[in-house]
Amino acid sequence: MSLKILLCGAGGRMGQAISSIAENHGCSVTYPVDLGDDPADGIASCDVVIDFSLREATLPLARLSAEHGKPMVIGTTGHDSTEKVEIERISSNIAMVWAGNFSTGVNLLFYLTEQASRVLDLESDFDPEVIEMHHRLKKDAPSGTAERLLEIIKDSRGLGDSNVAHGRSGMVGERPLQEIGSHALRGGDVVGDHTVMFAGIGERIELTHRATDRKIFAAGALRAAKWVLSRNPGLYSMQDVLGLSSPS
Repeated sequence: MSLKILLCGAGGRMGQAISSIAENHGCSVTYPVDLGDDPADGIASCDVVIDFSLREATLPLARLSAEHGKPMVIGTTGHDSTEKVEIERISSNIAMVWAGNFSTGVNLLFYLTEQASRVLDLESDFDPEVIEMHHRLKKDAPSGTAERLLEIIKDSRGLGDSNVAHGRSGMVGERPLQEIGSHALRGGDVVGDHTVMFAGIGERIELTHRATDRKIFAAGALRAAKWVLSRNPGLYSMQDVLGLSSPS
């Protein structure tokens, strides 16, 4: 039987990509939601909620999903810390997969970055930089994927947000030992490029993923929707969906 989906952000690029391949993945977008639509009208008849809308819409949608006991898949990015904390709190009532990127390849990039970061720590004398590029219409920066890559490096080095340099301009001086560079490029119709660079003395390691079709993200989101349906309440990542999470 087809998985019934309430899709918030149905008119956007990701929403359209999900709708175009849903049937091929045993799913059906039974209630598409866009600006001006009320998700409450279709929440009761769906199996799972997928959100690829605007950051302002995610929290009210999460509350509505929890009220009706519907699991969620969230791909929207750009939330502030207060919104993130409240959405995480709601996940104690429903199963929720929240990811900045649903591509299998990108999640492998997360895994490889974590492994590399364990070896190339502060004592290794390698300087980490994260570079991402997206299409000219993307509103938030850095991307959710870049944010996750930065988190991985910060965690491995015991660093915080203050150690991240978002671009550089003027006489910034020599690069501090504990700095992590972050650079967001925008232009054209680029679907999504991400590179993690570890620059050492005499050598450089680069891990890169380039996306050329949004359907890879759509397929991942649908995979997550089917996976989350049978999970206990809690906050999950795409790493969990793919079985790449490190054992606790």
